[in-house]
Amino acid sequence: MKITIKETADFIGGQIIGDSNLTISNVAKIEEAQDGDLTFLYLPAYAKFLNTTKASAIIINDKIERTRNDITYIIVKNPNVAFQKIIIKYFSPEFKLTGIDKTAHVDDTVKLGNNVSLGKNVVIEENCIIGDNTKIFHNSTVLRNSQIGANTTIFSNVSIREESVIGDNVIIHSGTVVGSDGFGFTPDENGEYFKVPQIGNVVIEDNVEIGSNASIDRAALGSTMIKRGAKIDNLVQIAHNVIIGENTVISAQTGVSGSTKVGKNCILAGQVGLVGHIELADGIIIGAQSGVSKSITKSGKYFGYPAKEWGTSLRLESHIRNLPKYSEKINLLGKQFEELKTELDKKGKEK
Repeated sequence: MKITIKETADFIGGQIIGDSNLTISNVAKIEEAQDGDLTFLYLPAYAKFLNTTKASAIIINDKIERTRNDITYIIVKNPNVAFQKIIIKYFSPEFKLTGIDKTAHVDDTVKLGNNVSLGKNVVIEENCIIGDNTKIFHNSTVLRNSQIGANTTIFSNVSIREESVIGDNVIIHSGTVVGSDGFGFTPDENGEYFKVPQIGNVVIEDNVEIGSNASIDRAALGSTMIKRGAKIDNLVQIAHNVIIGENTVISAQTGVSGSTKVGKNCILAGQVGLVGHIELADGIIIGAQSGVSKSITKSGKYFGYPAKEWGTSLRLESHIRNLPKYSEKINLLGKQFEELKTELDKKGKEK
């Protein structure tokens, strides 16, 4: 695709400094860009590449010094957001899949919307409903009585278990399992565990995106819920009866234990662990590798194990790093105390 700098600047509301007739054909990182590419700069750490980039044009803000005259600038308030908007509008990848492959198995009771596409070896069991313009790629399965909305994309090797409900404009990446059994076992009088049937389902609302190899367990009773606009990274475990709030973001290798409720607009960074049956209020940020052992009712930033208010946790971490110095000082004070005590005892005896 080729677009002019003027068209680009008009779209993002930017000011052009340089050649407004310039045409670009690709977007790239500043350190890798070549002639004909559009790039961007918003982090000071990447300013060093401004003098060496081969890009034809660059999106920057008015705080960055323009050190070159052979490159065209587009000045905006937020270069990162502007660049992402351009990618979405002009350079979004097209996932080509049309029609229903002859190897797909669709039960006679299934209701397919308009322009549904099914890849090789896709299985859609009885009484499922698939919305308009939805694409389900190769080797994915949708088990009985499930519903999938319109304009949803299910990539290869996704397993959607029975009774699942998935909304519009959802993206689920390869290898993810929706509706697997919750981890429900109860010991008997002999200490042996027997399986408790998980007879609930999973509900995924509109505009959710789920990464690859994530597991979202069905509820024991009721529904495990991923609410509108939530974004879930690769390798995330969502246990039974969990509720993830609207527009909450969960990073890779995070695990949320059963019946926990996470509010809206939260961020759970990588490798965060949440115990079961707790609640997180709206607007909470949990730092990477933190462990949340009890409910957090106040929005803000938290970190550590167990997770504590961000500033408190950082101060504690600082003290922990300084423990060797503290130990040396304590030992020195102890030695000085003993010397002083000996000297005082000696003077007391002399009197």
